[in-house]
Amino acid sequence: MFYLIAIIWLVLDQVTKYYVMNHFAIGESVSVIQNVFHLTYIINRGAAFGMLANQRWFFLVVAFILIIVYAIYHKKVNRGPISLRIGSALLISGAIGNGIDRYVLHGVVDFFDFRIWPIFNVADIGICVGVACIIYHLLRNEHEES
Repeated sequence: MFYLIAIIWLVLDQVTKYYVMNHFAIGESVSVIQNVFHLTYIINRGAAFGMLANQRWFFLVVAFILIIVYAIYHKKVNRGPISLRIGSALLISGAIGNGIDRYVLHGVVDFFDFRIWPIFNVADIGICVGVACIIYHLLRNEHEES
């Protein structure tokens, strides 16, 4: 299950980024829902909210460490509850998707623009949902142990 989710999410991330890069000019914005949701093509050289701009190698090392941690714990993750398996798959695939961008483009292709939040992409969704699932698993597991 882990690999299926990770591969599907990574492919979805890379296909959407490829589409945006080939159909939009950098900075171009198309309104989907006026003043609510736009597709806006940017290259983000930092993390969320532009933090740690131009720290490409730092982010690549973090993605690599996540892969190593998964490799060490993959048996435990794959035998764990669904929240841990899905969360880990989304987190790893999101980190790999953004890592590919950072390595190839020296920044991340972002395009979902809700105008009240920083522009983001499919990999970012995977990272956020993945972390939320893992935190849920950890909190639930801690509660059951006490």
